[in-house]
Amino acid sequence: QVQLVESGGGLVQAGGSLRLSCAASRRTFAMGWFRQAPGKEREFVAGISWSGNSYYGDSVKGRFTISRDNAKNTVYLQMNSLEPEDTAVYYCAASGRTFYTSSYYRAQQYDYWGQGTQVTVSS
Repeated sequence: QVQLVESGGGLVQAGGSLRLSCAASRRTFAMGWFRQAPGKEREFVAGISWSGNSYYGDSVKGRFTISRDNAKNTVYLQMNSLEPEDTAVYYCAASGRTFYTSSYYRAQQYDYWGQGTQVTVSS
């Protein structure tokens, strides 16, 4: 079993930035971030492989950057140019398996989930 602990959420004005972190209790291969706004389905935000290949949802491309520090078993999500539409609970996800590219986008492919961290962007 792998525990994921997220941090870094909060309240920010539109146009601002936040950095989320997710620390895993042991090594994982595929890692990702999803988000869920009230009344909406969980949405893929970004994913990253062990070697650093990254993947992004269309709504965040060019604004968000995912990265990881394998020595610390930690994944980061740098969020810039935040918009009110980015308001959601952000969840870290991970798997002990390597993924095909398409799998990064599918929540059901991930084995472990964090508890979520709230991001609120005010207009």
